[in-house]
Amino acid sequence: MPRYARPVEAPAEPRWLDDDESQSWLALAGMLVWLPDALDAQLQRDAGLSHFEYQVMAMLSMSPDRTRRMSEVAELANGSLTRLSRAVDRLSKRGWVCRRPDPTDGRYTLAVLTDAGWDKVVQTAPGHVAEVRRLVFDPLTKAQARQLSDIGARIQRAIGPRDGCAPPSSGA
Repeated sequence: MPRYARPVEAPAEPRWLDDDESQSWLALAGMLVWLPDALDAQLQRDAGLSHFEYQVMAMLSMSPDRTRRMSEVAELANGSLTRLSRAVDRLSKRGWVCRRPDPTDGRYTLAVLTDAGWDKVVQTAPGHVAEVRRLVFDPLTKAQARQLSDIGARIQRAIGPRDGCAPPSSGA
């Protein structure tokens, strides 16, 4: 071998999951697959909204003046601007959200929750919370719910959560 060539190192052996980790991963993966569909089905049935549309409206309802830049909403909802734009079009047709230029920077568009949209969120929230409680919190003990919060926060930190998306720090 020429002196200037470096030997090619074999790739490191993967750190395979042990049986407990595999069981935990499969439980989490199943929850990630099935929970969004279950929440979406409840919202579609009871409120005529997709889970994404409800997230957008709920996020706006918690924002100052019920208003946010479209780009911020897309980031916080983990959706593309195109997906958000289509959702806002649907919500606008129903009179729940409107768009307007950002008066502080015309390059941006604001999404605004209308009074009718506020009323829809207020009407929809109890059923959504009941479904979240039924599917997520009722099967858990108080200690498990606290653990879930800690686990979720740790995983989100590993993923690199965006501002406003991360749960409160558990101090761990």
